[in-house]
Amino acid sequence: MRPFLDVSDSLLGRSWAGPTAEQDRLAEAVAREAAIDRALALTLVRRGVGAAEARGFLDPKLRDLLPDPLALRGMGPAAERVLRAALGGERVAVFADYDVDGGASAALVLRWLGAMGARGTLYVPDRIAEGYGPNAPAMARLSASHDLIVCVDCGTLAHEALAAAACDVVVVDHHQGGATLPRAVAVVNPNRQDEDGSLGHLCAAGVAFLLLVELNRRLKAEGRQGPDLLAMLDLVALATVADVAPLTGLNRALVRAGLQVMARRERAGLAALADVAGLQQAPTCHSLGYVLGPRVNAGGRVGGADLGARLLLTDDPHEARALAERLHALNARRREVEAGVQAEALAQAEARGGPLAWAAGEGWHPGVVGIVAARLVGAAERPAAVIALEGDIGKGSLRSVPGVDIGAAVARLVAEGLLLKGGGHAMAAGLTVQRGRLAEAMARLSDLVAAQATGARASLALDGVLMPRGATLALAEAIERAGPFGASAPQPRWAFPDVLVARARVVGAGHLKLTLADGLGGRLDAVAWNAAEGPLAALRPGAGRFHVAGRLEVNAWGGRRGVQLLLDDAARASRGFG
Repeated sequence: MRPFLDVSDSLLGRSWAGPTAEQDRLAEAVAREAAIDRALALTLVRRGVGAAEARGFLDPKLRDLLPDPLALRGMGPAAERVLRAALGGERVAVFADYDVDGGASAALVLRWLGAMGARGTLYVPDRIAEGYGPNAPAMARLSASHDLIVCVDCGTLAHEALAAAACDVVVVDHHQGGATLPRAVAVVNPNRQDEDGSLGHLCAAGVAFLLLVELNRRLKAEGRQGPDLLAMLDLVALATVADVAPLTGLNRALVRAGLQVMARRERAGLAALADVAGLQQAPTCHSLGYVLGPRVNAGGRVGGADLGARLLLTDDPHEARALAERLHALNARRREVEAGVQAEALAQAEARGGPLAWAAGEGWHPGVVGIVAARLVGAAERPAAVIALEGDIGKGSLRSVPGVDIGAAVARLVAEGLLLKGGGHAMAAGLTVQRGRLAEAMARLSDLVAAQATGARASLALDGVLMPRGATLALAEAIERAGPFGASAPQPRWAFPDVLVARARVVGAGHLKLTLADGLGGRLDAVAWNAAEGPLAALRPGAGRFHVAGRLEVNAWGGRRGVQLLLDDAARASRGFG
């Protein structure tokens, strides 16, 4: 098919793909029948939404999308055991992973227990001393003083650890399961091998939320009022975005509702963290994924493992402020550590090439390898693995791209004996490998990644054409109705053809701030992040005409709202205006 606007080799070396003639035709029908702007209609059509579904998509109702929790295997026994513990005054421990999803899942369960007047203990393992997931010594200690342990965001593969518990165990997880399940009262996980996968896109907090829905349903059947679950959706939204779960179907509705809850600033910890981080506008997926999420994670990466979960649990504004400031400082330290690892990892990955970008280093901090892996994905546009070596062992994190299930690939390597342990989900995974088998394991992983990948660099997908004069605040706000945007639901990108660069300057740490003009009086502000030294630096006054592509953003600052373009790519135009 002919490249969109004839752009086959942009400044960033990509071809552009726009809507087909059929999509243009369908968008006209959707715009007319749903009474919406044509640009918004194009976005819906490119996401497979027709005229009949348009209104429901733009205003999703959680009650319409929420599945029966009992559709998940193990949910019945899990709910029965947790409810018995809550009503019977039993001692419950919640064993959580140290990331945002784990902390949010723990906060959901512990807040529900607390609202029921039950006793709950938080336990988050130290990632350096104890590693990922349940471990036998911790499970044995906890079981000696508790009647029930609920493992959240972990436990599906922890056969030995769960066997060490001398009390009942319930697992609430979403990581890919193995051929057998560990010993437990119940393992609730949409990614068990005997599940149909219809809810496999949920993060652990989403699964925990369904458990709470079932618990409240059972209370209602007994004539009792359960805790307010809608008020907890901010935790689900934070975890879903931070864990890079796809923002489609149920996840989209959960995040949309959760953002509304978060905007009320009723959760002391998140309000304090937003203030410390300098957020001055209503929360968005971007602020959850790139501002709040990394700070909640910082404790588990380079500080106290339980700090993030404690922040999400506290209702004391003074404690919340203290925890937020500590996490903010730890995040700054994390950035410093990350920068050194990232530079070396990028150099290694570029030198190796291949379908998998991977790097390994002596003494790298295990707490930053996941973030660096994500950076490699962004730079190399392919799956990545970053491994910290210490002694004879390497511990690493992996991140993927759409279409490559990295969790399944890691599980395959574990089954083949190339890894000591490992697991995860489609977009992220972790592994432990013997130093002597590192090269062999990465070679095999590269083969598995290559078998899943298409082998060709994806083109830049665009939703259509706009002109600077038409890129209004009202349009940007209308397009936001198709959100929230994130994993598997990319923010719409628009092409602006034949524009001139009226002004250009470098701001901050190498960002380009531009004013684009169409030659007909229309102007649009734009920003290109980290572009001052790259190919996009060709965008300057007097350099000729360009086609540019990017995402519209509502920019709120100092009480004023405007629209700007987040510029993703550009190409020299071959023809003039008109």
